[in-house]
Amino acid sequence: MHYSLLLAILFRMKNKQRLSKVLAAAGVDSRRACEELIFSGKVTVNGEVVLLPQTHVSIEEDKICVSGKEVSHLEDKVYYLLNKPEGYICTNKRPGDKKIVLDLFEPLQHKLFTVGRLDRETSGLLIVTNDGHFANRVIHPSANISKEYLVKVSQEISHEHLVLISEGALVEGSFVKPQKVVKVRRGTLKITIKEGKKREVRTLVEKADLSILELKRIRIGNLVLGDLPLGSYREMNEKDKTAIFA
Repeated sequence: MHYSLLLAILFRMKNKQRLSKVLAAAGVDSRRACEELIFSGKVTVNGEVVLLPQTHVSIEEDKICVSGKEVSHLEDKVYYLLNKPEGYICTNKRPGDKKIVLDLFEPLQHKLFTVGRLDRETSGLLIVTNDGHFANRVIHPSANISKEYLVKVSQEISHEHLVLISEGALVEGSFVKPQKVVKVRRGTLKITIKEGKKREVRTLVEKADLSILELKRIRIGNLVLGDLPLGSYREMNEKDKTAIFA
């Protein structure tokens, strides 16, 4: 093989990356969510359905489409800290006429998605971005990031309640225990978790026969919600992003 042709082939190979990584870098969604899009047959490369996330592609040389829409460029990365109100759902696909988190960012300038989720009835700290790599780092279990919640209940919290919550509960088929449980005042406590199972905090509190009035996430890693008004968001700086993993 001619030397110049070999160099050209090697250069093209060097510029190719895993399909899931390219989609995440283009702001389609988190790496994990992009893999699910690929597995479900919604991604094509040069007109052919591709089902393997590890397929190597180049956004400059290959025509990549998701649900028929071409992914043609890498977006500038943006990162927002949002104080999510109750009543909003963490999804990019609107179920019926329900409110979704992205409504708070209209008009949308980027293909945003939430990093992890808070259920509809939960408020507080939520990260919204278009950086799939960053999102994957935050939500991957290996990051071992703690999350703190402020819980207000209708009853006075007793020592027995704290013991029951601290003992843990079965959530999504796995037994989980909170990292820390602290009474703040008569009907308010803070719970710190690491697993992040669906409705984990609610399950732990309800196991102790406490009725939740309000549930708010106030911290991810060392990134705190602070006094950001409900329903508002601000851009995250490098210090904010570093605090998550500190």
